[in-house]
Amino acid sequence: QVQLVESGGGLVQAGGSLRLSCAASGRTFSSRAMGWFRQAPEKEREFVSAISGGGGRTLYADSVKGRFTISRDNAKNTVYLQMNSLKPEDTAVYYCGVRVGGIGVATGTSDYDYWGQGTQVTVSS
Repeated sequence: QVQLVESGGGLVQAGGSLRLSCAASGRTFSSRAMGWFRQAPEKEREFVSAISGGGGRTLYADSVKGRFTISRDNAKNTVYLQMNSLKPEDTAVYYCGVRVGGIGVATGTSDYDYWGQGTQVTVSS
Protein backbone atom coordinates (compact mmCIF):
# COMPACT_ATOMS: atom_id res chain seq x y z
CA GLN A 1 0.00 0.00 0.00
CA VAL A 2 1.35 3.41 -0.99
CA GLN A 3 1.31 6.13 1.62
CA LEU A 4 2.37 9.75 1.37
CA VAL A 5 2.42 11.92 4.48
CA GLU A 6 2.91 15.68 4.24
CA SER A 7 4.10 17.83 7.12
CA GLY A 8 5.52 21.27 7.78
CA GLY A 9 2.53 23.46 7.09
CA GLY A 10 1.41 26.23 9.39
CA LEU A 11 0.68 29.91 9.82
CA VAL A 12 3.31 32.40 8.73
CA GLN A 13 3.44 36.10 8.01
CA ALA A 14 3.93 37.42 4.50
CA GLY A 15 7.60 37.34 3.60
CA GLY A 16 8.26 34.35 5.83
CA SER A 17 9.35 30.82 5.01
CA LEU A 18 8.17 27.27 5.50
CA ARG A 19 9.56 23.90 4.48
CA LEU A 20 7.13 21.17 3.60
CA SER A 21 8.07 17.49 3.69
CA CYS A 22 6.42 14.52 2.05
CA ALA A 23 7.45 11.10 3.33
CA ALA A 24 6.66 8.11 1.15
CA SER A 25 6.30 4.52 2.30
CA GLY A 26 5.17 1.25 0.85
CA ARG A 27 7.26 1.38 -2.30
CA THR A 28 10.64 2.56 -3.48
CA PHE A 29 10.29 6.00 -4.98
CA SER A 30 13.82 6.73 -6.00
CA SER A 31 12.90 6.20 -9.67
CA ARG A 32 9.56 8.04 -9.51
CA ALA A 33 8.79 11.67 -10.23
CA MET A 34 7.02 13.49 -7.43
CA GLY A 35 5.14 16.72 -7.36
CA TRP A 36 3.60 19.35 -5.13
CA PHE A 37 0.16 20.80 -5.80
CA ARG A 38 -2.04 23.17 -3.84
CA GLN A 39 -5.73 23.87 -3.51
CA ALA A 40 -7.22 27.07 -2.17
CA PRO A 41 -10.86 27.26 -1.04
CA GLU A 42 -13.30 27.06 -3.94
CA LYS A 43 -10.46 26.64 -6.43
CA GLU A 44 -9.17 23.67 -8.34
CA ARG A 45 -5.99 21.89 -7.34
CA GLU A 46 -3.08 23.49 -9.15
CA PHE A 47 0.47 22.51 -9.96
CA VAL A 48 3.26 24.01 -7.86
CA SER A 49 6.44 22.04 -8.54
CA ALA A 50 7.75 18.64 -9.61
CA ILE A 51 11.02 16.74 -9.46
CA SER A 52 12.31 13.78 -11.41
CA GLY A 53 13.22 10.48 -9.76
CA GLY A 54 16.91 11.26 -9.62
CA GLY A 55 16.37 14.91 -8.77
CA GLY A 56 18.07 16.16 -11.90
CA ARG A 57 15.05 17.84 -13.40
CA THR A 58 12.62 20.22 -11.71
CA LEU A 59 9.60 22.22 -12.81
CA TYR A 60 7.91 25.19 -11.18
CA ALA A 61 4.71 27.10 -11.71
CA ASP A 62 5.38 30.67 -12.79
CA SER A 63 3.70 31.94 -9.63
CA VAL A 64 6.34 30.32 -7.39
CA LYS A 65 9.43 30.41 -9.57
CA GLY A 66 12.33 32.02 -7.75
CA ARG A 67 10.64 31.67 -4.34
CA PHE A 68 10.09 27.91 -3.94
CA THR A 69 12.64 25.11 -4.24
CA ILE A 70 11.84 21.43 -4.57
CA SER A 71 14.32 18.75 -3.56
CA ARG A 72 14.37 15.11 -2.56
CA ASP A 73 16.32 12.67 -0.43
CA ASN A 74 15.85 9.22 -1.93
CA ALA A 75 17.59 7.54 0.98
CA LYS A 76 14.74 8.81 3.13
CA ASN A 77 12.01 8.50 0.47
CA THR A 78 11.19 12.13 1.15
CA VAL A 79 10.56 15.15 -1.05
CA TYR A 80 10.75 18.71 0.24
CA LEU A 81 9.35 22.07 -0.77
CA GLN A 82 11.22 25.07 0.60
CA MET A 83 8.95 28.09 0.38
CA ASN A 84 10.45 31.55 0.81
CA SER A 85 9.02 35.05 0.44
CA LEU A 86 5.56 33.70 1.07
CA LYS A 87 2.56 35.73 -0.03
CA PRO A 88 -1.08 35.65 1.13
CA GLU A 89 -2.01 34.16 -2.24
CA ASP A 90 0.12 31.12 -1.39
CA THR A 91 -2.47 30.19 1.23
CA ALA A 92 -3.81 26.73 0.40
CA VAL A 93 -3.73 23.07 1.32
CA TYR A 94 -0.55 21.62 -0.17
CA TYR A 95 -0.52 18.05 -1.46
CA CYS A 96 2.28 15.85 -2.67
CA GLY A 97 1.79 13.22 -5.34
CA VAL A 98 3.83 10.46 -6.92
CA ARG A 99 3.84 9.17 -10.46
CA VAL A 100 3.72 5.40 -10.68
CA GLY A 101 2.13 4.89 -14.09
CA GLY A 102 4.41 7.27 -15.95
CA ILE A 103 7.94 8.59 -16.01
CA GLY A 104 9.38 12.07 -15.92
CA VAL A 105 8.08 15.25 -14.39
CA ALA A 106 4.52 16.34 -15.13
CA THR A 107 2.18 19.18 -14.25
CA GLY A 108 -1.28 17.63 -14.42
CA THR A 109 -3.15 16.21 -11.45
CA SER A 110 -4.15 13.22 -13.55
CA ASP A 111 -0.46 12.41 -14.09
CA TYR A 112 -0.04 11.49 -10.43
CA ASP A 113 -1.31 8.21 -9.03
CA TYR A 114 -1.11 8.59 -5.26
CA TRP A 115 -1.64 11.59 -3.01
CA GLY A 116 -1.05 12.54 0.58
CA GLN A 117 -3.71 13.98 2.88
CA GLY A 118 -2.43 17.53 2.54
CA THR A 119 -0.99 20.13 4.88
CA GLN A 120 -2.45 23.60 5.42
CA VAL A 121 -0.32 26.65 4.67
CA THR A 122 -1.73 30.00 5.75
CA VAL A 123 0.08 33.25 4.98
CA SER A 124 -1.16 36.33 6.77
CA SER A 125 -0.75 39.83 5.36
